[in-house]
Amino acid sequence: MNTITLILAQAAAPNAQGNPMSMFITLGLIFVIFYFLLIRPQRKQQKELKARQDALKAGDKVITAGGIYGIVREVKDTSVRLEVAPNTVIKIVKSQVVQTVGKDGSPEE
Repeated sequence: MNTITLILAQAAAPNAQGNPMSMFITLGLIFVIFYFLLIRPQRKQQKELKARQDALKAGDKVITAGGIYGIVREVKDTSVRLEVAPNTVIKIVKSQVVQTVGKDGSPEE
């Protein structure tokens, strides 16, 4: 029984050794692909979101990260006062505003 397991283990893992430089090139290529497909677009989205948050002004219609629709009533350095219903104003952290809403009520891209 042990000899069968040993034979199968040797057959499953052949002792092939390649050029170590090809391994580094492959890893570098994988990193470049990940950078252009994942990291770069996400950084671009983060910059756009930060610019949108910095451009907030009173009267803007927005959506928060929690899905709350509201109208900006006051903007401070780190917080926003948001009117969510008539005579109902809440204070939220500015970074939680994730989208602005167009005139028709749909999120702007």
